[in-house]
Amino acid sequence: MTDVLHDRKNHPPNGVRTPKKTPAAPRPRLSRRGLPRSNYPAALGSLIWLGIVGLPLYVLVAATFQTRDGYIDDGPLALPDHPTLANYRRVLRSDFLSYLLNTALVTAVCAAIVITLSVTVGYTVVRARSRASRRIFQIFLLGLAIPSQAVVIPVYLVITKLQLYDTLLAVIMPTAAFSLPVSVLILVGTMRDIDEELYESMALDGASPTRVLLQLVVPLSRSGISTVGVMSALHAWNGFLFPLLLTQSKSNRLLTLGLYDYVGEFRVDTPALLTAVVLSIVPIFLVYLFARRQLINGLMGVGGK
Repeated sequence: MTDVLHDRKNHPPNGVRTPKKTPAAPRPRLSRRGLPRSNYPAALGSLIWLGIVGLPLYVLVAATFQTRDGYIDDGPLALPDHPTLANYRRVLRSDFLSYLLNTALVTAVCAAIVITLSVTVGYTVVRARSRASRRIFQIFLLGLAIPSQAVVIPVYLVITKLQLYDTLLAVIMPTAAFSLPVSVLILVGTMRDIDEELYESMALDGASPTRVLLQLVVPLSRSGISTVGVMSALHAWNGFLFPLLLTQSKSNRLLTLGLYDYVGEFRVDTPALLTAVVLSIVPIFLVYLFARRQLINGLMGVGGK
């Protein structure tokens, strides 16, 4: 009897599956005292990187609370002896708010144009699957290899012929155009991750391509669309070349050019200049702060299936 039970224990009957033992997770490397071993090189590297990133930020923010004479006498690394908000009052009383509104308008319109066009182009490339759609996608990818500096003269001539020079639209059009290639690449990768069965079920319900785009593709591509919106907004907000070449009057000046107001022929008001830089960073930083998760998720789906 004992032998029979022993055989059944070692050899279970047919049709009965014994649960497999999952391999145990590797245990962390412990020191002699039983505590987790510290990674000192990684900690040292983190401290070095923190110093590299934190030191410029400290210099940037600390200078905004100093006077011009105190900044020159004490140096950029010194703490403000008598903190003051005079630099912020001076910047806000100048034309800074006008530059801010112009930049916000250009950024919003550029982001709207890029999102609208990249969504429709990406949907066409993913669903059409024709030779023409592949050629369109290849043309957009070719735009990644063309820097904006290489085409400034043709862009200037086109804008002049269209009589758009010294307008905000002259900045919006080329800025949106150079944001489209990477935006189409991101959304094509995101839309290719949508299951084919969902498209087929919508087609069986008699949905039109427009309905499929609005009710299926757009909701499932929110992370990619958020990524495209944030990246195009950053590109437009920090743009310098097109505002410099395509605008002239002070009423159409953007923030990147407005910083020259604090640079004179023989002197530079560094605290006021850095104050304007800090105030110009805050709006776009808040946009990135609230959309950073969607931005990371969208960039992870660039490769597609």
